[in-house]
Amino acid sequence: MLLRVNGQEVDVDVEPSTPLLDVLRNDLGFNGPRFGCGLGQCGSCTVLLNGTPIRSCVTPASAATGEVTTLEGLGTPENPHPVQQAFIEEQAAQCGYCANGMIMSAAALLERNASPSDTEIRQALDAYLCRCGTHTRIINAVKRAAGRTS
Repeated sequence: MLLRVNGQEVDVDVEPSTPLLDVLRNDLGFNGPRFGCGLGQCGSCTVLLNGTPIRSCVTPASAATGEVTTLEGLGTPENPHPVQQAFIEEQAAQCGYCANGMIMSAAALLERNASPSDTEIRQALDAYLCRCGTHTRIINAVKRAAGRTS
């Protein structure tokens, strides 16, 4: 099966029903998307499919038509995406387990809306579970990134 991940076309030998998360982590070695609940509820497995956040743990690989972007595809350690840099500067991750989903969703939000309101940021991140209590820092990181991308 051919997939396009982080700008590269890759051929993987998997069943079409294999969860995209399994393909990304186990076959392609991407560690940004994480296995959390396995039910598409927590958001730690979030990737972008054609710019839209999806839960890769419940998305079959065969449904990944178009461009899949993982956390590794947003930026590099030398040149991080503005949201990644803002998360670092705001120290927005404590345990970091939810950070993948939050960053991916925030990047998609800022692509659609370069200057979101606090309410729009909260709505975009509402479906992600974070138990560490860094919500204020996460919101501040998205606002910081918005200032860079506007």
